[in-house]
Amino acid sequence: MTVTITVRPNGPLHVDLRQGDVTITDQAGTPVAMPQGRTTIALCRCGGSANKPFCDGTHSRIEWKEY
Repeated sequence: MTVTITVRPNGPLHVDLRQGDVTITDQAGTPVAMPQGRTTIALCRCGGSANKPFCDGTHSRIEWKEY
């Protein structure tokens, strides 16, 4: 099954985990633990999250804009 990643305007990348398997790795290629019990995840695009690579809503607080 194909997993769709949706770009949210001025926000994170949303991933629907019900669509299939998703693996996220760090810069060294080490798998990142996925949050348990979640059907979706949000990946940070602003760089400000304290929970990278996952979004913690910082983009809203810092008024991050993608353009």
